[in-house]
Amino acid sequence: MIRRGPRMSIRLRLSLWYAAALLLLLLVYGGGVVAFVWRSLGNNLDQRLNEDFDVAASMFERSADGHIHWHWEVEHEGEEFSYQVSAEIWNHEGRLLGRNGSAAWFGQDARPPEEGHAEIGHLTLPGGERVRYLERSHTIDGLDVILRVYRSEDVLHESVNRLAFAALLVLPVGILIACIGGYALANHLLAPIAHLTRRAATITAERLDERLPVDVPADEVGQLATVFNQTFARLEQSFDELRRFTADASHELRTPLTSIRSVGEVALREPRDAEGYRDVIGSMLEEADRLARLVDGLLTLSRADSDRVVLRRERFDLLALTRDVVSDLGVLAEEKQQELAVEADASVEIDADRDVLRRALANLVDNAIKYSTAGAAIRVVVERDGQTASVKVIDRGCGIPASQSGRVFERFYRVDRSRSRQIGGTGLGLAIARWAVEANDGVLDLETVEGEGSVFRISLPVADGISST
Repeated sequence: MIRRGPRMSIRLRLSLWYAAALLLLLLVYGGGVVAFVWRSLGNNLDQRLNEDFDVAASMFERSADGHIHWHWEVEHEGEEFSYQVSAEIWNHEGRLLGRNGSAAWFGQDARPPEEGHAEIGHLTLPGGERVRYLERSHTIDGLDVILRVYRSEDVLHESVNRLAFAALLVLPVGILIACIGGYALANHLLAPIAHLTRRAATITAERLDERLPVDVPADEVGQLATVFNQTFARLEQSFDELRRFTADASHELRTPLTSIRSVGEVALREPRDAEGYRDVIGSMLEEADRLARLVDGLLTLSRADSDRVVLRRERFDLLALTRDVVSDLGVLAEEKQQELAVEADASVEIDADRDVLRRALANLVDNAIKYSTAGAAIRVVVERDGQTASVKVIDRGCGIPASQSGRVFERFYRVDRSRSRQIGGTGLGLAIARWAVEANDGVLDLETVEGEGSVFRISLPVADGISST
C-alpha cells in the first residue's frame, strides 16, 4: 500500500496558484511591452532610413568624368549640428562607386549588394556597433546604381535592454506582492469555510438539531452549508427513527418474554394436572411463536436496511402468485367464517423476486383477515392498467382514521395497540410489505375510510414485452 505524504493546504495552494497566474501575466505583459517598444523603435528607425534615402538620392551626383560624389551637406538652420547621412553607391556588379564622408567608418568591410538582396538589412561592424541599412535601386544621371543608407541600431538595443532590465527588477517585487496578496485573498475566501468547520465540529449525535449558519444561500459556501444542514436533518431523522425503533423493539420483545415468565412462575407455584400443564405450555408456545415472528420481522428489516437482501428476479404470473397466497391463508379466513376470493380478468406477468413479493402479499391478506369482522368478505383483485399491474386487497373492517393512515407503514405503529396484541400482531407486517414492494420497483399505497374498510394496493411494472392474456 502506497502512503502519500501530507499535501499542501488549500490556502497555500491558492496562494501559489495566484502567484503563478500573476507571474505568467506579468511575463506576458512585460514581453508584450518589450516587443511593442522594439517594434515601435524599429519602425521609427525604418522611417528615418527612408528619409535618409530621400536625402541621399538628392545629394549624390555624377561628375563629368563619370565619378559619383556627394555635393552638399544638409544643415538645419538654428541647430548646432549638421544633419549628415551615411550612404553608399554601388553598381550592379558589386563595385563601390562612392560614399558620403560619414560612412568612412565602414572601411574595407562594406558588403556589396547580393543577388535578390533584402531591402532592409543588418550589419555588425568590427567595433561591435550594430547598424541597419536600407538599399534600393536608383538612377543618377542615367546610371543605374544601388543606393544604400545606414543608421546605428545601438540606441534601439540599449533602450529595449534597459526596459527589459527594469522589468526583471520589478518582477520579484511583483511576485512577492502576489504571494502576500494571494495568501490574504485565500484567507478571506476560506474564512467562511473555516467557520463552518468549527461549527460543524460542535454538532454531535446529541445536538443534531443544530444547524450551520447560511449567510448567503446563493454562493458556494452557502450552498455547502445548505447541503450540510440537509445532511444533519436526515441524520437527525435517522437517529430519531433508530431511537424510536430501539425503544419499540425493546418493548415488543419484553412483552412476550414477560408473559412467558409470568405463566411459568404461576405454573410452578400451584400444582396442576396434566391438562393444566398442557394449557400452560400451550400459552408459552404461543408467546414463543409470537416472539419468533417478531424476531424474524426484525431480522428482515435489518437486512433490508443494510441492503443485504439479494433479490432473485424472475418472470412469473402475478395472478397465479396471488391465488397461491390466498389458498394458503384461506384456512385463517375459514376460522372466522370470512369469504376470501380472488378476482381478475386476465393474467399478467411481472419481473420481480417471487418470494419477497409473496411475503408482502401474504402480510396484506393476513392483515385483512385479522382486522375484518367475522363473516366479512375480503376481495383480492388483480388488474392491469397499461404498463402497470396491480393487486388490491379490499376488506370491510374497521378502517383507519385519516389522521393515522400515513403512519400505518411505520415500524411498530398500531392504530389500536391493545387490539393488535390480542390478535397476535407484531406491528411489522405493513413495514415489511412496503419494503418488499419497493424493493421490486413497486408502490404500496392505502385508501381507507374509517368504519368502512381499507384498500391496500400494490402497483408493479409489467414485464417488458408481455401482454395480458
